[in-house]
Formats: sequence, structure tokens, C-alpha cells
Amino acid sequence: MTDEPSRTDYVQSLERGLAVIKAFGAERPQLTLSEVARATGLPRAAARRFLLTLVELGYVRTDGRLFSLRPRVLELGYAYLSSLSLPEIARPHLEALAAQVHESCSVSVLDGDEIVYIARMPVHRIMTVAINVGTRFPAYATSMGRVLLAAQPEDWLGDYLARTELKPFTRRTITDPARLRAVLARVRSQGFAFVDQELEEGLRSIAVPLRDANGMVIAAMNISTHASRGTPATVCKELLTPLLDTARLLEEDLRSAQRRQRPSR
Repeated sequence: MTDEPSRTDYVQSLERGLAVIKAFGAERPQLTLSEVARATGLPRAAARRFLLTLVELGYVRTDGRLFSLRPRVLELGYAYLSSLSLPEIARPHLEALAAQVHESCSVSVLDGDEIVYIARMPVHRIMTVAINVGTRFPAYATSMGRVLLAAQPEDWLGDYLARTELKPFTRRTITDPARLRAVLARVRSQGFAFVDQELEEGLRSIAVPLRDANGMVIAAMNISTHASRGTPATVCKELLTPLLDTARLLEEDLRSAQRRQRPSR
């Protein structure tokens, strides 16, 4: 017996349905039926059936002419995020860090133009919205997002700044692309990001990168706190060192796990 799929096991309708979903993107958030058919190479009738099925399942919305993805499509990627080894490795480190600093701690990855939480240890709720594994926020307004954006190549970052509408969440949110680029350059040089009440009033957070065995930034870790804890300088002085120490320990465990996963020769 073999587990290798044969052509008789291949479900072409699944391939086509996924192709319809992948037709949408940052540059094509809304498409007509004709545009979907053209992007996927499907006949209009087939494209229409797939789109209406996705509408019925809650993955796509339509106003009768234009189609766009709904947030439920994120569930398709959540299974992948949950299967990563990083969340399991990060969890005990987040628990220890949260116990040490008495603040909520998280790990996130960059997914498109947003961060998505893959591990979290809440201590107390300081935001108006609940944050759980799978929660997403725009990268530009968060400390973890800025760490992850700062690690991207310059050409990618230029495209990101050109296509992203920097909407203000508070009066402090950076909405000028040139200023954000300068902030990201500082994040890159100093090795951490500090965001002061830009995502929500009263919320401050500090984040550092997490690197794999090759030195590539694959995720970010942060500590979030209320503005009443102290001045920005005080918060950085109290929280940056334990955050960096925890990130180093987590990276060591991650590299050990990666070495164990490599096939022996």
C-alpha cells in the first residue's frame, strides 16, 4: 500500500475552489464574476457556481455584482498556524515571562499585511477587544507588527507602504508613510519596537524579533501593559531586558527542535 495520491484520488473541484479563493488578494480585494473567471481560467458558469457556493458557506460576500472574501476564510489558514511547533515551544516561555513581569505576553507572525497571534499568555485584560490565538491586527500600528515589518526587504516594504492605508486608531497612530519608514529603520537598528497608545488609548507594548537557526526573523514576541504603569522610558527599562532574555531562551529551544526535526543522513 502507498500513501502517494494517484490521479484517481485527485479532486479537481477542490483545486478549482481554492483557485477561486486565491484569485483575491491585496491588489484585487473585489472582483466581478468575469474577473474571477479570467483569473482562474474557469468558464463563467463554473466560476459562478464556485463563487455562490463560497457565498453560501460564508467565505465570500457579494453585492450582486462584486465579490470579496469574508473574514471566515482566515479559518482555512488557522489549522496551519496551529500545527506550527513555535506556539508549543513559546507557551512555557510566555508563562514564565508573564509571571515575572505581571503583564500579558504574546507571539505573532506576519500574514500578509497583518499580524496574527499564534501564542498568548494573558494576565489581565487591558484592551476593549479580547485577544486570542488567531486574532489579527494591522501590522503598522502594533509593536510586533513593526518588528516584523522592519525585517522585510526594502522593496517589499516599499510596496507595503504604497498599498497600505494607514488608518488612525487613536490620535497617536502614525499615518504618514515616510514617518513610519523612519520608525521602522530605528526598530531595525535598535532591535526592538515600542508602541505608545497607537492601537488603543491606554495600551503600550514592546516587542522583539524571534529568529530561526539561520538568523531569519520568523515571529515577534511582545509584552503589553497599561499606560498607568509608568512613563515610556520606565516601561522600556523594566520590560525590555526580561523580554530579550526570554526571546533568547525561546530561540535556543526553537533551534534545538529544528535540529531534531532534520532527517539524519
